[in-house]
Amino acid sequence: MESNRDHCSCCSHPGSSSSVYQTLSEMDFERGIWSAAVDGDLERLTLLVSLLSLMLMSYYSPQHYASRSGHLAVCKFLLVHGACASPQTPGGATPLHRAAYCGHVDVVRLLLQHKANPMLCDDDGASALHKAAEKGHADVCQLLLQECPSLCSQRNNRQQLPYQLAKQGDLQELLKPPP
Repeated sequence: MESNRDHCSCCSHPGSSSSVYQTLSEMDFERGIWSAAVDGDLERLTLLVSLLSLMLMSYYSPQHYASRSGHLAVCKFLLVHGACASPQTPGGATPLHRAAYCGHVDVVRLLLQHKANPMLCDDDGASALHKAAEKGHADVCQLLLQECPSLCSQRNNRQQLPYQLAKQGDLQELLKPPP
């Protein structure tokens, strides 16, 4: 049985053979890291892995984006499937920084349960507690302090303690380090 695809009558080009069609995922496979691995092409595989490493070092990870956006289910999925809980961008930001800054207490809790390091600082010397204090997220600050009480004594690069970034009096009191 013939189809219009075999003999196109609407224009002057000949119809394409169905064996020429290739899906985007098939083309991606042929050009990608998977094909290099299947073909045993170590040179191409090395190039692709180095490009991938550069790309991952230069950008936020999916965990950063999901944490910043408060997508708890996505964060959990990524962590359960092996994502690192504390990857740092070139500027030092972690998913915990992003979630704390945006006030996503459930994501902060999840990251801490998966061993995210609350002591990590970004290039400004700010911890996740600095970020939460700056935005006035008392519930996040309280959770971070329960996990790591010494955070209240950690100074950023401008020598500021987290309580000095808080605008609310009650939050400042919560964040003040012991004398």
